[in-house]
Amino acid sequence: APPRVEGDLGQFGKYRVRQELGRGGMGIVFLALDEKLQREIALKVMRPDQIDEPIAKERFLREARAAA
Repeated sequence: APPRVEGDLGQFGKYRVRQELGRGGMGIVFLALDEKLQREIALKVMRPDQIDEPIAKERFLREARAAA
């Protein structure tokens, strides 16, 4: 969603996306703020060009489960 606070990149669910930290083969990592918990987090999302790739989706989910 569009940013609600000047200087942010946008809104992703409950997170205020502040800046891009890096890119990889499947994902993009952003610095985001969890407004409810008042803490900064690293938010990894799939690259738009990978979303329709079933193998990439499964790998992304497997990495997320392992990190959790």
